[in-house]
Amino acid sequence: MARLRRKLVRPQLQSRGNVAARMSAAFVDYLQSECHLAANTVAAYRRDLVRFEKWLGSREICSLKVSDLADYVAWLHRQDLAPATIARGVVSLKIFFRYLQLEGILQDNVVELLGSQKIWRRIPSVVAPHMIDDLMTAPWSEDPYWRRDRALLELLYATGCRASEVSNLRLDDVHLDEGYCKCEGKGSKQRIAPLARKAASTVRSYLEAERPKLTKKNPRDAAYLFLSRRGKRLSRIAIWELVKKYAARAGIDPEVSPHSLRHSFATHLLAGGADLRHVQEMMGHASIATTQIYTHVDQSRLKKVHTQFHPRA
Repeated sequence: MARLRRKLVRPQLQSRGNVAARMSAAFVDYLQSECHLAANTVAAYRRDLVRFEKWLGSREICSLKVSDLADYVAWLHRQDLAPATIARGVVSLKIFFRYLQLEGILQDNVVELLGSQKIWRRIPSVVAPHMIDDLMTAPWSEDPYWRRDRALLELLYATGCRASEVSNLRLDDVHLDEGYCKCEGKGSKQRIAPLARKAASTVRSYLEAERPKLTKKNPRDAAYLFLSRRGKRLSRIAIWELVKKYAARAGIDPEVSPHSLRHSFATHLLAGGADLRHVQEMMGHASIATTQIYTHVDQSRLKKVHTQFHPRA
């Protein structure tokens, strides 16, 4: 399959036009069709390669040296990008060059000589439990689809799911009587997320009172759980906007996002005494090191551990 692909790609890359752009397009197609990466991941790689093409200009990829690529990293820093974006840009470039090497377009992969970008891991923002209550009741009966919005907020906080995961939830993924839902996370990995009684109750209210009206507007998306006012699948961006809207109404920090509710889910579980491994499983983290950051967020838990175990506490 790989040999066949090399025969198909090379003539395309040697034709007229922007060679670097065609290499990037072939690489993105490879990520989608052969690596089966998530759409958001592919989109991130595509954005990184667009930046690289902008910097590359009239240079030829095959003639680049390590010093040139170091200049590219410096150029990324001058674009006022976040440290995490710059670090991902370097990783994207390394994977892109490995692909070109695999296809026989490059002999040597000079990007491997670039060092990894070190970034500080920021402490995630967390919403206090009493403010969570205010947020959950922020949608009022005067709002056009307040039942849907309350169900959305409750489900985000109850499951710790990402906005993209909730956007892609289907009706048959949600089991209200059993109290769980099945979601698909990064890398198309599936996991079971427990669904609290309060969340199940608000979702059921939305399903019975509002959703039937929305499905009539666009039957093609009727399989999805959360629908927009036009009956289409509620997008990740729309979910972010709704959370921002109700956070502002509840008087919470304007920086609050669906990911803040995910952070709050993990932090509040640990504060209640949940085992770190269980939280890791519910969050869908591949490594427990990712989950451990929440032990630094919960100051009350740290104080309790210190009081219990330090000889002079």
